[in-house]
Amino acid sequence: MRRRLLILILASFVCLVSALEFDANYLDQIGKQYGEYAKRRMTTWQSIIKDNQNADELKKLQVVNQFFNLLDYRSDISQWGSEDYWATPLEFLIAGGGDCEDFTVAKYFTLLELGVPDDKLLITYVKHLQMNIAHMVLSYYPTPDSIPLILDNYNKEILPADKRTDLQPIYGFNGKGLWAAKQLGLGNKIGQASDLKRWSDLEERMKSGKIGKFRREE
Repeated sequence: MRRRLLILILASFVCLVSALEFDANYLDQIGKQYGEYAKRRMTTWQSIIKDNQNADELKKLQVVNQFFNLLDYRSDISQWGSEDYWATPLEFLIAGGGDCEDFTVAKYFTLLELGVPDDKLLITYVKHLQMNIAHMVLSYYPTPDSIPLILDNYNKEILPADKRTDLQPIYGFNGKGLWAAKQLGLGNKIGQASDLKRWSDLEERMKSGKIGKFRREE
């Protein structure tokens, strides 16, 4: 059954399957193993991707940001028993919650699936100045030189980076590289996304379809 959870395959970190389609039997298996709410989340995810293929990019950002921000925030310790666990989009949806990395990764891959180019997206590590914590957000660049829009699970409103004075950028990455971020922009390229161990582990779970063991809250 777990082999059937293979719906996302990475090639150079960014190549996803052309459409996410789950038949009724598959969704029933999800419901039986992980609960009815997990099944509903999977169904809604599928519908969002199917119904918004031809939407403009701003609408795609809004729909994806709103959908994932409905999920619960849960620390990695409480959910996965690990200090820092990067869940795949499948794991995040089935578990029903996660931390900021999980929100950001799920939004990133879903927007790729909706046809948003990878070079417009940057997974960005920041320091949240008000809360004095490390945080992760997704940055979207309408054009290479534009101020990015920020998708965040704390502040749920999509805002330009220059309106997010509560965030101090550290570095960002996408399928094309790892970047030092002096501002919430591309900054200077310093390596590959594969340099991040947790990113590599996430890639392997996406390839294998493995769902880690998590604490059930439903």
